[in-house]
Amino acid sequence: MSTVALTSARTGPRPGPIVISVGVLLLAAVGSLVLGPAGVSPWGAILETLDHIPFVAVDSGLSTQEAAIVWQIRVPRMVLAGLVGATLAGSGAAYQGVFRNPLADPYLLGVAAGAGLGATIAIVSGLPSSTIAPLAFTGAVIAVVAAYGLASLGGSRRSGATLILAGVAVAAFFTALQTYLQQQHADTIRQVFSWILGRLSTTGWGDVRTLLPYAIVSWLVLFAYRRHLDVMAVGEEEASTLGIHPARVRLVVVAGATLGAAAAVAVSGLIAFVGIIVPHIARLVTGPSHRVLLPVSLTGGAAFLMVADLVARTVQSGGEVPIGVITAFVGAPFFAFILATRREVAT
Repeated sequence: MSTVALTSARTGPRPGPIVISVGVLLLAAVGSLVLGPAGVSPWGAILETLDHIPFVAVDSGLSTQEAAIVWQIRVPRMVLAGLVGATLAGSGAAYQGVFRNPLADPYLLGVAAGAGLGATIAIVSGLPSSTIAPLAFTGAVIAVVAAYGLASLGGSRRSGATLILAGVAVAAFFTALQTYLQQQHADTIRQVFSWILGRLSTTGWGDVRTLLPYAIVSWLVLFAYRRHLDVMAVGEEEASTLGIHPARVRLVVVAGATLGAAAAVAVSGLIAFVGIIVPHIARLVTGPSHRVLLPVSLTGGAAFLMVADLVARTVQSGGEVPIGVITAFVGAPFFAFILATRREVAT
């Protein structure tokens, strides 16, 4: 492990996987744009999108209604899926690197439980739907702060294992509170579960504008610390001898990843497995170096969620399957395959 990590830290990034992942992302974006239940001309949808690019003027030939479907529904939903998928996958890759745990995901320290509690409070209180995202974001951040605080009780050393255990405890507590609120307000269970199963907005660019600044800040932090994550792979004691402060790196990386994951969950609900399976697949292709792993995880996560969203809105005639269900259908068999493969290797 140490030799691999140090070797990857010395060698330059390989552009091949990044180029391939960008190509896959472009194909997913085109598919998400041209396919849908509305029956809009695929070529017309592409031309309508190009027409909104500055200094590009083309006639799509679409009616006013069809043009509105493309620019006010399909394109913002495609962009939102890309932002959410990229942010969750990038955060998952960062969590796995900083905790040296391949099963770590963006929800490890209670982000999902905190966001679920915040959203549930907004729903059962009868607050406007516009308050769900802010309260979900607030709940997610509070959960991670609580996990850090719990890990520091009694002056204990805030190691990666201690933080994970604190996150499990906080998540269990927040989930219990959410369950209690649902029990007391049974009439809102359908609405709460609709949010928990994940969904992407179908009305305009509002959620895109909400998520974008948080996603950019999160990505910038993770990219700034990608070399530190490579060094952290050799172990905390070894990293310390190489001039890295493990606790400080962990704090900054967790803060950056949590910021992005909390914002993504706030606008999309709880979409499972993206932060685990995409970094896993990316690592198989790129190797352990985060200088390549992070950009491939970002583009791969965006492409994965675009395709999942396309399936969610087209697989069922006259309705839409929650996107979290689609990602779970992919994620569960993936884990079964990984476990079977590791068992064969071990034996």
